[in-house]
Amino acid sequence: MRSLKEGLARLVAKLKGATLVDERVIREFIRGLQRELLKADVSADIVLEVSRRIEERVKQERVPPGFSRKDLLLRALYEELVRMLGGEKVEIPRPRKGRPFVILLVGIQGSGKTTTAAKLALFYRKRGYKVALVCADNYRPGAVDQLRQLAKLVGAEFYGYEGAKSSVELAKEGVEAFKAKGVDVIIVDTAGRHKEEKGLLEEMKEIADAIHPDEVMLVLDGTMGKQAGSQAEAFHKVVPLGHIIVTKLDGAARGGGALAAVVRTGAKIAFIGVGEKVDELEPFDPPSFVSRLLGMGDLKALVERLRAAELLDRRRAELLKTGKFTLLDFKEQLEGLRKLGPLRKILELIPGGVSLSPELERAGEESLNKWLAILNSMTTEELVNPSIISRSRMVRIARGSGTTVSDVRSLLKAYERARKMMRRLLRQRRIRELRGIYF
Repeated sequence: MRSLKEGLARLVAKLKGATLVDERVIREFIRGLQRELLKADVSADIVLEVSRRIEERVKQERVPPGFSRKDLLLRALYEELVRMLGGEKVEIPRPRKGRPFVILLVGIQGSGKTTTAAKLALFYRKRGYKVALVCADNYRPGAVDQLRQLAKLVGAEFYGYEGAKSSVELAKEGVEAFKAKGVDVIIVDTAGRHKEEKGLLEEMKEIADAIHPDEVMLVLDGTMGKQAGSQAEAFHKVVPLGHIIVTKLDGAARGGGALAAVVRTGAKIAFIGVGEKVDELEPFDPPSFVSRLLGMGDLKALVERLRAAELLDRRRAELLKTGKFTLLDFKEQLEGLRKLGPLRKILELIPGGVSLSPELERAGEESLNKWLAILNSMTTEELVNPSIISRSRMVRIARGSGTTVSDVRSLLKAYERARKMMRRLLRQRRIRELRGIYF
């Protein structure tokens, strides 16, 4: 992963140093991105698709107030890479209550499949499941003994024996035995196969037909390169893949092939192997992975601030159309401001660079926190219809929020000012619309 990470980090650093993001800068950035992804073994069709989507978004999306085209470009890069890797959150396959969960592990020889089987067993066992490992590899010398030792190491039950004539029968016998014993998770390790080995691929299909797995996971070597996409596709055609486990992402693995495998099969990465020890298997988190890949730990925060700003902008537009502005709307706007960050950070986003003294900044933060506490103490009826808030209600709200009646009144005055301003903006907008029609 190192070369891809360094290349993308350089690209991002260069963009952050640009004073103006115009057509030329965008084109250079896109070309640089294409270069880095191609060097990392991502196939050309995927590279073109990702870069096309990023370029279209940067040119078409509106820049929210306080942000720049540069921010939009970074956000598009982050979100498109996350999307390519499976989205914001990848769901880890989990057993259904009262029913054995059968996982069939497939992959080419040398991908680290047997060790990964043990890592996976330990992952589920740590979460309270009773786990068993089945060795359905009757080709590789020592395969049975290796998995037996690993099963003992991770505290899983084991099935397998030397000299078996049929891997299909091995898998079927093991799964049936553990189902009868009420094991929660049954992991079947198979012999390594290659896309050119038609006989072995057909045998893999026979195993799947015999044991009816709930999940088929492809174990993929992160150092594999461009072949990874075609290998994954070959497996997927024979036995549809549910998820992918990428191994050897602890060293200098470039990992671009793994990205290609995701796109070519539609299967999402569920886990990554980050070392050789049995406890070095991590659930895959696309946003964190992409943030590390781009060398920007704060990128996710930027994306969230942009989304919050766009949400506020849309809500403001809706309010201007309807003219109705309740305490619930006021609360949503305050929560949107809180998502944008501290008051000082929000003011920094305003063109011209507005700043506050430390005393005023603290006062502003305290008021915002108080107001949100007060609003959270109100009923839905009070938020939607503020006119019903009487003195007795104010006392109850103040007590529930740990504030005073004076603080509640202060909030209601601020809300009334905001409501009047909203009505004034609506009137001005309607006057402009009428002028456009009649004049």
